[in-house]
Amino acid sequence: MVGGGIFSLPQNMAASADVGAILIGWGITAVGMLTLAFVFQTLANRKPDLDGGVYAYAKAGFGDYMGFSSAWGYWISAWLGNVGYFVLLFSTLGYFFPIFGEGNTPAAIIGASVVLWAVHFLVLRGIKEAAFINLVTTVAKIVPLFLFILICLFAFKLDIFTADIWGSMNPELGSVMNQVRNMMLVTVWVFIGIEGASIFSARAEKRSDVGKATIIGFVTVLLLLVLVNVLSLGIMTQPELAKLQNPSMAAVLEHVVGHWGAVLISVGLIISLVGALLSWVLLCAEILFAAAKDHTMPEFLRRENANHVPANALWLTNAMVQLFLIVTLFSASTYLSLIYLATSMILVPYFWSAAYALLLPIRGETYETDGRDRNKDLAIAAVALVYAVWLLYAGGVKYLLLSALLYAPGAILFAKAKHELGQPIFTNVEKLIFAAVVIGALVAAYGLYDGFLTL
Repeated sequence: MVGGGIFSLPQNMAASADVGAILIGWGITAVGMLTLAFVFQTLANRKPDLDGGVYAYAKAGFGDYMGFSSAWGYWISAWLGNVGYFVLLFSTLGYFFPIFGEGNTPAAIIGASVVLWAVHFLVLRGIKEAAFINLVTTVAKIVPLFLFILICLFAFKLDIFTADIWGSMNPELGSVMNQVRNMMLVTVWVFIGIEGASIFSARAEKRSDVGKATIIGFVTVLLLLVLVNVLSLGIMTQPELAKLQNPSMAAVLEHVVGHWGAVLISVGLIISLVGALLSWVLLCAEILFAAAKDHTMPEFLRRENANHVPANALWLTNAMVQLFLIVTLFSASTYLSLIYLATSMILVPYFWSAAYALLLPIRGETYETDGRDRNKDLAIAAVALVYAVWLLYAGGVKYLLLSALLYAPGAILFAKAKHELGQPIFTNVEKLIFAAVVIGALVAAYGLYDGFLTL
């Protein structure tokens, strides 16, 4: 979860909202994401046979196409996030080497491509080796975050924080409700990864560790995110923060302590992004591999190399990252536009996980002698589902249509997997759902052509 998002949080939030709306947004996010964390914990414990997390829950509750769509959407979200990470990584290096600009110049794309394939071949050597490097980078990136929080606690000025709580001096922000809605995709982005333990559940030593890891990770990251965001609002005003180049944490600390503060945060971010890229490359390959093992994805994606790494899934993933790195060069996609699209792709998998968690207590499945837990889990899943619906609304029509454009081509792999099993491709209900996805995709394609939609 702690990848690049937290290092850009001050600017990303200030671009959409002021202090009051930000605090309300974090309140909604804390409750919503906590219920989602509990959903993943509950499902890990009650359905230990379902490996692969988000997609397995959608498939078990709502059929093969919904399961496939969740795996496909999660996979796209994960590798799109990696493209965003590369843009941010070279935007950070642009602080030291101007040739990299905001991470989407020709030099930045060439540099990103070199790093991408270096990570690719590192992962091919083995998952345990990559996981060890990730552990080292996790420790290294936490140090500058703690230093930032400590320094900003002492530099925090209440008069800056309360200068324009509701953003009334900046009419471009709109109403408080609009501000809350507009910041929602950023809050989801910084929490993507909350389901990471459930994706790797098949590799866990004890099943209960999956749920524990999810809750501990959530609480720790929530505290870090809120402190970084809220303390920044007492250092610089919302308009000042909104104008910063990312990683904006570097500029905030530079404002307090001078040049060395920006260097510290930039180095911390570079270390963090290398670790996060490793994590997400592993997750991308694992979701395709897990889905292929139970025939949701085609057979070629479950082939492993001698080091037990799902090599075909890895090649497909990083080929897509490479393709979109080239797309960012021509569309000049910024870090923020990439993370909005990546976030919108993961909303559907989150929705189906929450819906499945609600379905279990409604049916009484796994709750045969457990009435008290059944009512508690029913309430938690209901809140998580409402939150997931709210996120789909907050994402807006633009990202819903762009998501449909990315979801539609997945039917080719779904059809291949079904053909391998000798089964019909869609049920009658799934035909209707697929038709709606295709219509959305056609509208999005026309929108990109006509210019009323942009990446």
